[in-house]
Amino acid sequence: MATAARRDEQELIAALQSSDSAVAAAACAELVQTYSPRIYRMALKLMGTPEEAEEVLQETFISACQHIGQFAGRSALGTWLYRIGTNVGLMRLRRRRPEAISIDAPMETDDREVLPQQLVEWRWQPEEIVLSQELRQALDQAVAQLPETLRAAFILRDIEGLSTVETAEALGISVTATKVRLHRARLQLRESLSRYFAATEGTHGRA
Repeated sequence: MATAARRDEQELIAALQSSDSAVAAAACAELVQTYSPRIYRMALKLMGTPEEAEEVLQETFISACQHIGQFAGRSALGTWLYRIGTNVGLMRLRRRRPEAISIDAPMETDDREVLPQQLVEWRWQPEEIVLSQELRQALDQAVAQLPETLRAAFILRDIEGLSTVETAEALGISVTATKVRLHRARLQLRESLSRYFAATEGTHGRA
């Protein structure tokens, strides 16, 4: 099945890179239909609003179809699209808040751990967060509060389900730097959710 899927992807790439404009246009439409749901989902988590996610989605596929000739096939097509979409989103976020660039700039080279300020016992399981709308909202809010580069790494690896290597390829950084970003993102989320759980348990206890 994986071989067949890979062959189909190669056929799509060949069509996208075709000198026949009609073939390339049809392939671009297929590219959008196939990959837009996951790129939109990533963009929505990264940007925070449907309007901005739509803009990222549109810009991603315009860029992909225009520059498909530069795609060398060293990564999967989906990973390449995630990279374009992530870059588009991060650039938009940085234009929105220019100061965000300097806040996270040392991320790739500084591998010191940033320990959370507060930790309570971690009793909740991931499936509980998925099943509970309230917890799901708390997680979404915590993700939205992450610095942009940490947020992108967490979304690609832990929400979209890319491997660490694929996440590194999508972000255009080393695997080591990706692991550092993921570690920091998870620590910050753990701290945020720990505060939420502590407050929730306190409320339930008073009840």
